[in-house]
Amino acid sequence: MLNEKYEIIANELKATFPNSTVLTEEPMKGHTTFRIGGPADIYIDLDFDDITPVIDYLKKTDIPFTVIGNGSNLLVSDDGVEGVVLALGKKAGKIEIADTKVVAQAGALLSTVANVAAEAGLTGLEFASGIPGTLGGAVYMNAGAYGGEIKDVIEAVTVYTPDFKKKILTADDLQLSYRHSLLMEEEGYVTEVVLRLQKGDKAEIKARIEEIKNQRVEKQPLNFPSAGSTFKRPTGYFAGKLIDDAGLRGYSVGDAQVSEKHCGFVINKGNATAHDVLQLMQDVDEKVYEKFGVHLTPEVRIIGRNIH
Repeated sequence: MLNEKYEIIANELKATFPNSTVLTEEPMKGHTTFRIGGPADIYIDLDFDDITPVIDYLKKTDIPFTVIGNGSNLLVSDDGVEGVVLALGKKAGKIEIADTKVVAQAGALLSTVANVAAEAGLTGLEFASGIPGTLGGAVYMNAGAYGGEIKDVIEAVTVYTPDFKKKILTADDLQLSYRHSLLMEEEGYVTEVVLRLQKGDKAEIKARIEEIKNQRVEKQPLNFPSAGSTFKRPTGYFAGKLIDDAGLRGYSVGDAQVSEKHCGFVINKGNATAHDVLQLMQDVDEKVYEKFGVHLTPEVRIIGRNIH
């Protein structure tokens, strides 16, 4: 049951920010592509104009808050998330085209941004067309696929720092590297991104997007809930191949399973818990290390109470 302090704050947030959706004791399994996760004490689907004032309000309350995007690279504890989960989604997902630049709010789906760019005859973002996360999340982890990374097309990113200062940063400022950004060490958050693309042939761009879509359908277990690639690629190796070569294709803990279609994915076969997934990840890491002397580092972001 929600404690009285959080109940009061939730009611104040609802009254003060009517354009955002404020929910209490909201199950996070409904907000992650893994379909896993206990309740957030308070869950807010943020309107873009409310981002700054809501966070300013929360900082004055000393209530912990966590910023998420589409929940596509996220594993949430079975015990849920303490405090407030701030979701940047459709209400913070405006996209505009300015010549060869795309200006988009952090909650815009990366696939939607790629398709809008394609319609405008802009090339450079085709690699991202099948990535299920938001643009803000893509910057946070420097998302990439099919030979491209988001850092390759960033011109500027609007970020609020932990001390609540607004800054305009470049890819170099963000120290973007393989599945890493400065934001992973510092608790800043992205609100808007300017992407620098190039003019191209619309038909060719759309054909490349369709090609990538077909490759994903063929190679990835899209018919099961997952958080995408579970582990980062170790230097000199591929996580999926190491897992497969260790004999772990189809390995299960409860309803969490190493995908038989692509060993780099852990899937939820129905009722997997975060505990199942974490135990499976630990088992996989130990067995891969035992056989090959290589440790696997999670790519999935893990949040919530009592995470071990």
